[in-house]
Amino acid sequence: MAKVIMVQGTMSNAGKSLLVAGLCRIFRQDGYRVAPFKSQNMALNSFVTKEGLEMGRAQVMQAEAAGISPMVCMNPILLKPTNHIGSQVIVNGEVLGNMSARDYFAYKRELIPDIKRAFNKLESFADIIVIEGAGSPAEINLKENDIVNMGLAEMVDAPVLLVGDIDRGGVFAQLLGTLMLLTDGERERVKGLIINKFRGDASILEPGIRMLEERGNVPVTGVVPYMELSLEDEDSLSERFLEKEVGLIDIAVIHYPRISNFTDFHVFEQIPGVSVRYVTSVRELQHPDLIFLPGSKNTMGDLKWMRQNGLEAAIKQRSEEVPVFGICGGYQMLGVEIRDPAGVEEGGNIRGMELLPVLTILQKEKKHCQTKGNINMLPGILYPISACAFEGYEIHMGETIRDSGQPFSRIQYENRENIAAMAMDSDARSGYKTDSNPNGAPDGGKEDGCISGNVFGTYVHGVFDTEEMQHAIRYFLAERKGVRPETYENGETFSMAKYKEEQYDKMAKIIRENLDRSPLYSGMIEGTGPLYCPS
Repeated sequence: MAKVIMVQGTMSNAGKSLLVAGLCRIFRQDGYRVAPFKSQNMALNSFVTKEGLEMGRAQVMQAEAAGISPMVCMNPILLKPTNHIGSQVIVNGEVLGNMSARDYFAYKRELIPDIKRAFNKLESFADIIVIEGAGSPAEINLKENDIVNMGLAEMVDAPVLLVGDIDRGGVFAQLLGTLMLLTDGERERVKGLIINKFRGDASILEPGIRMLEERGNVPVTGVVPYMELSLEDEDSLSERFLEKEVGLIDIAVIHYPRISNFTDFHVFEQIPGVSVRYVTSVRELQHPDLIFLPGSKNTMGDLKWMRQNGLEAAIKQRSEEVPVFGICGGYQMLGVEIRDPAGVEEGGNIRGMELLPVLTILQKEKKHCQTKGNINMLPGILYPISACAFEGYEIHMGETIRDSGQPFSRIQYENRENIAAMAMDSDARSGYKTDSNPNGAPDGGKEDGCISGNVFGTYVHGVFDTEEMQHAIRYFLAERKGVRPETYENGETFSMAKYKEEQYDKMAKIIRENLDRSPLYSGMIEGTGPLYCPS
């Protein structure tokens, strides 16, 4: 059986996800087969596995740090908020349905067998499983029938590291208060406390650490400094959303209330001289060089939000001069109309932004699959990315049909058996052309997206992640701006895969230097007694 260690936090965004990823990388470097696990994740950033199953993006990042392929058993339950009181519930990568918070709270114990099966699958090949909790174990209203914090720790008999965020202030009250709200049995599971995101000289914390250890009766096993890393974040708490200065080349991403899969734009943040700003108002939008409309978990609601605060009108005006690019939900918004006959989101019909000649009809069946393909020969403003190869994935509900314009790309599906057929009635199709391959050949691919003037749309997430696409976009933006693109120190084209590996190694090094790992190894691996811990 695999050995386990669990990382819980005093609050959301205490740094659990990155610490789990760092521990996964450390254990991997030390020669162990390691896997991450989070029984229940709430996030709008998700990923599709090779099997066509949907899982949380944070566990994908942790799997990369562990050096293994992401598997849905690493995150058997994913909650994707649809509004303030409800979420879409995804179990083992497939949609179970939409539930209110109250209904899910009453139902969640029914999912314990799924959690155990997923965990057992990881145990079949991993030496160590590093588990991430969610929020705080001291949320009194959520402790009953808990399946993600102390309830899960008891289920799999996991020792716990409790993490507090000093960057937000009050870290000693966070840690001690959390310990005080735990039961005696729960406190016994906590083997170490971690002060995370510290800036400055750690020696000034010594009086507080002594008092914390005396009153909490749990050792402080590390003070981890604030790590300047650029890795994919969990969700809406991302520091990427903070206001930023405008760079030499400026990219604006519309940050609507139900933004999803904003990891699509992570690659642009690594390009020298480029700023990626997440904007929520016309004032923040200013005059960027490229505008992105990202994915959305509530396309109709977010479109109404843009319409009400003036962003829709501002984007339409700027589209006459700069490229506007929609991905997934953003692509749907750019069309003529969105219809929701089945009440998937808000029901009824809504006029789109009318920048692309497409119609979208939402349906209950979700499409999720990995895909790859090539950009078509693009006229006009985005000609430099013509014929570029890409790999990505689709996650959307509904089908979008072109009336005119040109397709953005031709794609082939990696896991066609997991693509649900999207039936459309004759009235819905009336006057529109389908993007499907006209010959119906299974290997003939499918036309995706639409382009019209300066406006572009696609369903493919991750379309910009290849080195070829990154290189083309970089030079296209610089040439359009009339500037010479800045070069990297070694003169090489940026590689996202190489960059991530460097970030994981950097993170592991920082954690090694600031965390006493002997409690992690002692009695946890190879049965009893301490295990040699490499320095």
